[in-house]
Amino acid sequence: MSEIKVGLTGWGTYIPKKVMTSQDLAEKTGLPADIIREKLGIKQKPVPGPSDHCSLMAIKAAHKAINKAGIQPEDIDLVIWTGDEYKDFPLWTAGIKVKEEIGAKNAWAFDVALRCGTFILALKVGQSMIQSDPEIKTVLLAGGYRNGDLINYENPRVRFMYNLGAGASAAVLQENAENNILLGAAFVDDGTLSEMVAIPAGGTREPLTPESVIEGRHQLDVLDPEGMQERLEEVSMKNFFWAVDTALARSGLERNHIHYLALLHMKRSAHEGILKALGLQEEQSVYLEDYGHLGQNDQILSLELALKKELLKEGSIVVMVSAGIGYAWNAQVIRWGKEGIE
Repeated sequence: MSEIKVGLTGWGTYIPKKVMTSQDLAEKTGLPADIIREKLGIKQKPVPGPSDHCSLMAIKAAHKAINKAGIQPEDIDLVIWTGDEYKDFPLWTAGIKVKEEIGAKNAWAFDVALRCGTFILALKVGQSMIQSDPEIKTVLLAGGYRNGDLINYENPRVRFMYNLGAGASAAVLQENAENNILLGAAFVDDGTLSEMVAIPAGGTREPLTPESVIEGRHQLDVLDPEGMQERLEEVSMKNFFWAVDTALARSGLERNHIHYLALLHMKRSAHEGILKALGLQEEQSVYLEDYGHLGQNDQILSLELALKKELLKEGSIVVMVSAGIGYAWNAQVIRWGKEGIE
């Protein structure tokens, strides 16, 4: 029996209207605005308004994805939350809230987490569940993100996370779809980096106290800056390329087949270096300098921007790539448009 094909039939994003500009960041961080724009690659980034809670942003993106897919909420069999653990409430299953609010009365829901790699993980989970469970034919992925709340701009150790913003994305996966078929995926992680970046206080190791809040230990921090710099530089690019090459190989493809790279936001030189190493041109990706890093939402945002810029055509090979603290790297290949068109 041939494997069930799964396609990405709907997608949508929600981006808050309020922004933090490079000049705003300069005032908060003490870095020159031109360094923030040119080196960190942030012209501006969205930040949450008063009602931009993670689940509510995800619900707005979900409605767009459902409409794009041309389905009704009742058609959805499963909802997977793709946002981060930092959300409306702690110890809370956000997927159930999304399911209820969009009217997916025939679905059940759960949350998954792989930091900024969660969306690509959820693509794999959703695809696998459609292929393995005959009762699941349509899956909604949705998540909101505002980890920018957790950044202390006076802490130079988290400079690489000054780009964290706010936003949401959603996607619909369907059984036996005719368009945008999911092909190979690949995942790799490095446990030696598992405790390099964390929020020191608020877990079982160090309960949250008034003193820890005053000290800023309720925000993201790099616990071993020297160790992280040494180890991350050694493995990061290697694992990025391993994920891309392995996902391509599992799709029967190679680097020269890539038409578009949906890449998370990173400093400008790293973005350009990855494109060059893969043999890609500038127009084969979109640099998210007007958005910063919206966590696991970067890939759908990049895809949406590529479609607006008409960078994709029928048969284009799209590779989504991400990385998340922990540290994990992953990639997903999609053949855009109708299958069989090159």
